[in-house]
Amino acid sequence: MRYAAPLIAASLLLLPATAAQEQRPIAVDLLIAKGQVIDGTGGAPRIADIGVRGDRIIFIGKSPGVVARRTMDASGLIVAPGLIDPHTHSRGDALAAAPARRILANHLLQGVTSIVIGNDGGGDVDSKALFDRLATQPAGVNVASFVGFGEVRGTVVGQRDRVPTGPEQARMARLVAQAMCDGALGLSAGLYYAPQSFAKAGEVAGLARVAGRYGGLYETHLRDEGSASIGLMAAIDEAIDIARQGQLPLHVAHIKALGVDAQGMAPQAIARIARARASGMQITADQYPWEASSTGLSAALVPRHAQDGGNAAMVAKLKAADAKLREQMTEQLRIRGGANAILLVSGAHKGQRLDAIAAAWRISPLDAAIRLLIAEPGAKIASFNMIARDIDAFARQPWVVGSSDATDGHPRRMGSFARAWRLFVREQRLMTPARFVQRSSAQTAQLLGLRDRGTLAPGSFADIALFHPAAYREQATYDAPDRPAAGVRYVLVNGTLAVDNGQLTGAFAGRPLPKPRQPHWNCPR
Repeated sequence: MRYAAPLIAASLLLLPATAAQEQRPIAVDLLIAKGQVIDGTGGAPRIADIGVRGDRIIFIGKSPGVVARRTMDASGLIVAPGLIDPHTHSRGDALAAAPARRILANHLLQGVTSIVIGNDGGGDVDSKALFDRLATQPAGVNVASFVGFGEVRGTVVGQRDRVPTGPEQARMARLVAQAMCDGALGLSAGLYYAPQSFAKAGEVAGLARVAGRYGGLYETHLRDEGSASIGLMAAIDEAIDIARQGQLPLHVAHIKALGVDAQGMAPQAIARIARARASGMQITADQYPWEASSTGLSAALVPRHAQDGGNAAMVAKLKAADAKLREQMTEQLRIRGGANAILLVSGAHKGQRLDAIAAAWRISPLDAAIRLLIAEPGAKIASFNMIARDIDAFARQPWVVGSSDATDGHPRRMGSFARAWRLFVREQRLMTPARFVQRSSAQTAQLLGLRDRGTLAPGSFADIALFHPAAYREQATYDAPDRPAAGVRYVLVNGTLAVDNGQLTGAFAGRPLPKPRQPHWNCPR
């Protein structure tokens, strides 16, 4: 595996201190004693002590000469690197003025200490302003970001279905270049969503090539994850082609086989990606362990041509829906598994299934969906359209890491990592505890290029999570999506206790994580 060599090298740093070092008193702010350390490298767990001074880990092993301001007995607990979530929709919370939102409790109480925002093409165009704000008004966790294809295209082209002019394509390239120079991880895209769906592969590849020149990666919500448009396999081929043209690594967001036509297709998708990897391409993916996805009701059911021009234009077309539009929406409803498979998670009908809403209104599910969209164009849903067999198949792949795709109204926001531990490690034994930690920390840090994070090693930032292996689990459900995860006892973010004995401390110890600018880069300003 591509990440194995550096992780093995890092593990060599975890050797116990020499006898001479052990004889010398070591002053630390925090001594984490007698915990079962899983360091993120994939190596076997071991009982060890960890010393933290300031924002760094200064030793791991046994050091009887330690003088600690606080000693934490970690007996019976797993001590892991702070987990890293590469795909969230937590931007609004991370930048919120309200401390209760900005603390990002949903992440901290799962042991997550670093998150990525700006996924699916929604990343800030002005990376500098974003990171400056995160520096002056810190969040509860560390935050990195992509620059979003959707935001860049919307800034230059707007919401319409048209090909950008030459000058417009050049302007978009300059915006991506500046965002990369100011710290973006790469270019994210959500070609499933209008107006990004209006772009052809060549347009996206041109901007991906710019991101690649600055060491970035191409992160994409595939144009189709099932059979809604071009099909899952064609969408994978398109993503691979964009990354190949752009000459940069590809990361597939929340990989899945979605909808009744695609269920069972995970092995085919895996084989397609494996062939590209065997040819030398760098391809990774992330996933969340839930059988329901979450998106907008419009994204799920309304064909993209009816979204040309934005929500106002869409509503006008829905009010005058002709037979063709109704037929297309009926087909999308079938692909999603029917009206009973769609749960509203926002708005006036939050918590109700589409079939129940239709029955209460005494109209067809299609007419109910149209009425809902006219009243609430931004209505959000959970869509029950995946199967466990596919989820498990993706989870077994060495190039797939964990994520949450955190969105309001879906339990994945509060419990994705905890659920993955319960299902994949404890119940199904799909992976070892060491593999779970690796795919949730060090491997993610490496593919994102996050320095000194993701492993427990001397010199690394003290992002550390301590959890009880038998108690760590999700408590959120589709009926109660805001319940926090259980089992996390302590969390350190940059050496500061953010969770102490299971309770939030209120510390805003997170830092912005801009990708470091390199001297040889040719930046616009």
